[in-house]
Amino acid sequence: MFAKALILSSVALLVSAVNYDVNVGGLNGENPILKFNPEFVNGVVGDTVTFHFQQKNHSVVETSFNSVCSPLRDPTTYQPVFQTPFHPVANTDTEFPTEVYTIQDASKPLWFYCSQKLHCGKGMIFSINCPASGANSLDNFRAAALAIGAQEAAASSSAAAWSSTATPDVYGTQTYAPIYAPTVTQTVTFAESTWTTTYQSYANSPDPTPIAAEGVTHTITVGGNNGLTYDPPSIQANVRDTVKFVFAAKNHTVTQSSFNQPCRKLSLTNPDQTAFDSGFIPGAADGSASFSIKVNDTKPIWAYCRQGNHCGSGMVFSINADESSERSFAAFQALARTINGTAAGAPSATPTGNAAFASASLFGGVATVVLAGFASVAAVLL
Repeated sequence: MFAKALILSSVALLVSAVNYDVNVGGLNGENPILKFNPEFVNGVVGDTVTFHFQQKNHSVVETSFNSVCSPLRDPTTYQPVFQTPFHPVANTDTEFPTEVYTIQDASKPLWFYCSQKLHCGKGMIFSINCPASGANSLDNFRAAALAIGAQEAAASSSAAAWSSTATPDVYGTQTYAPIYAPTVTQTVTFAESTWTTTYQSYANSPDPTPIAAEGVTHTITVGGNNGLTYDPPSIQANVRDTVKFVFAAKNHTVTQSSFNQPCRKLSLTNPDQTAFDSGFIPGAADGSASFSIKVNDTKPIWAYCRQGNHCGSGMVFSINADESSERSFAAFQALARTINGTAAGAPSATPTGNAAFASASLFGGVATVVLAGFASVAAVLL
C-alpha cells in the first residue's frame, strides 16, 4: 500500500510540473531583438524553463541581483552555476536550439542574462519569481544592467575618439590597430574585504574582482603527446588564480614575452616591467616537474618556449587574450611563426626572472614564482 501511494505521489508531481517557453533573441524585420520573451515567469520547484535560441548569437547565464552581467558561481567549485553555450542562429533558420533550466529553489528570485558582448548592458535580462515591486524588482535589475551598458558606451566612445588620432602598430609585415587601455580606478569588494585598485583596462579583460579567496588553479601541460605545445594554449584567468605549468617531456621553458615580439623575453624588450621565466625544465612523466605563476593583472599575458626554434614553430601561450580582437591568441601564434624573434639562449638549471619577483625557486623539479605585482594592480593583492 505504501509503495502504491509513493508511486501515485510521484506521478502527481510529474503531472503538476509546468514548463515555460522563453524565446531568446530573434528578429523584428531585419533588426535583432535583444530581449527574453517573456522577461520573467513565476514557477515552483520542479518546473522547467525551456529557452528557445532564435536569430543571432545568444547565451543564458545565471547571475545575482547585485552582480548583474557577471556569472553566479558555485562557492565550492567557483564554476558558473548555470551557463549555456552560445547558440549562433542564422537569419534564415526556422529550427531553433533549446536549453532547459529546472527550478530547484523557489524561495527567492532567480536572475539571468545574455553574456554576448554588450547584450546585458542593453537590457537583455530574465528572471524567475521576481517581485513586482520593491528594491529587487525586475525594473531595478534591468536598470542596473542598463547602467553597465551606459558605462560600456562611454568607454567605447572614448576609445573611438582616441583611435582616430592614434598610430597603428606595425610588427614585421603585420599592421594592427593601436591598443586602447585607459587607466581606471575601481573599488573592489570581495567577501568581507573592500579595496581600491588602479589598473589599465583592456577591452574584454576580466574584472579585477577575484572569484575565490585563493583563486583557482589552471593546469597547463608543456610538451607531452602533442609535441611543441602548451595544452591548453590559451586560457582566461582571474586575479589571484594560479597557472601551473607541468613539464611532461623534452626540455622546455615558459617565458613571458610581448605580443609584438612573441619570441623575445619581456625582460629584454621591456626591462622595467616584471616578467617571468621558468628557465629550462626537463620533462617528467610523473608530473613532478612544474612551474607556477600567480595572476595579479587583468591585461593579456603572453609567453613562449625559448628552446631552439620552438617559438617559431608556434609553441606560445596566452592568458586573457581578447579573442574578439586583432590581438587574439591565433594572431599571436601566427606572428610568432612569421617573425620568430630571437632563438633561445643556453639552458640553465634554475628558473630566472626579473628582480621584481617576490620569489623564484626550484626544489625537486617544482618551481614556483609569486609575482610581486605589476605597478598597475599592486593594490589587488592587499
